[in-house]
Amino acid sequence: MPNFRQFLEGARLERVLASPQYRDGSFRNASGASPTLKKSSALPLAREYLRAGRRTPLAPLPTFDPLPAWRRPLESGLRVTWLGHSTLLIEIDGGRVLTDPVWGERASPTTLAGPRRFQPVPVPIAALPPLDAVVISHDHYDHLCYESVLELARQQPRAPFVTSLGVGARLQAWGIPAARIVELDWWESVEPEGAELRVTAAPSQHFSGRGLRDRNHTLWSSIVVRGRDHAVFFSGDTGLTPQYAEIARRLGPFDLVMLEVGAFHPAWSEIHLGPDNALTALELLGGAPLLPIHWGTFDLALHPWDQPAERLVEVAPSRGVTLVMPRLGVPVEPAIGLPLDPWWRPIAALEPRCFAAPEPAEPLAAVPDPID
Repeated sequence: MPNFRQFLEGARLERVLASPQYRDGSFRNASGASPTLKKSSALPLAREYLRAGRRTPLAPLPTFDPLPAWRRPLESGLRVTWLGHSTLLIEIDGGRVLTDPVWGERASPTTLAGPRRFQPVPVPIAALPPLDAVVISHDHYDHLCYESVLELARQQPRAPFVTSLGVGARLQAWGIPAARIVELDWWESVEPEGAELRVTAAPSQHFSGRGLRDRNHTLWSSIVVRGRDHAVFFSGDTGLTPQYAEIARRLGPFDLVMLEVGAFHPAWSEIHLGPDNALTALELLGGAPLLPIHWGTFDLALHPWDQPAERLVEVAPSRGVTLVMPRLGVPVEPAIGLPLDPWWRPIAALEPRCFAAPEPAEPLAAVPDPID
């Protein structure tokens, strides 16, 4: 496979170098936040790794076959299907957009090691309806999957790949034609041909890279999709940033907000939201119904697999938040609503609760960067 740096040249490289987000040889967060973990002793986190329990469920989570529902017309003009982690099918005002497509078994550069999927995707790529765009927020393995991209390129020949600045070099290195790749800097937009949609890249607070020597060579973004009558916000991966207020002012209001809530730890709180910060982010974004993502699929952190969902159910009502938490594969129309049903609890109830709870974590530096 060609090295992606071969394709980070010419007009693409000129756009990277001209980006306000690119400084001193790499992309940077506006706040200066870095994925380097905060300095402290490595011992507390090492102890937490040894004590952590319930990081994966004992049985597959309940899923739903969305195909019959996808064949029916929308009542409200906006319907979203969570397919696991950060992969969603967004049907909006006659268009369809797929986000961060990952069907692979591991979020890793190798099939032999790394975070493994504990929850299958409800449908194969071949079963997806025709797409108007495939959106990729950034290049981490749990958001950009080589095998999934190649299969989508075969199964969806008219859908462009819309991604953050520089990530197109990876796609082109994998054999995706340049004509099918659209790269966006923050605040840039594209209107996919044949659909009345506008896809806009917006700020996020994260980092990028797929190896030891390519840290922050490509940009990371959140994504706004706006149709004739509706708009949605998709966070990708991010920490809490005041830029959410600017996003709401410039690109809102939103009918649905999809925010990452899993793979959180205080040691990397600047680059992942977690449930509590997600609720604060939602307020900055205007307080639309919240569909939590980035949980229930991969073992990427130390918290129990269901902790993000349980924390949201505990806290959200007191903050006046409408939670949209469908089972995997259930198409939901936010305007119609969905009764809040903690559908994951029967699986969680199968697990013994006799393990020692982790002690409060201290921010650390002398440990590996979070796998994202």
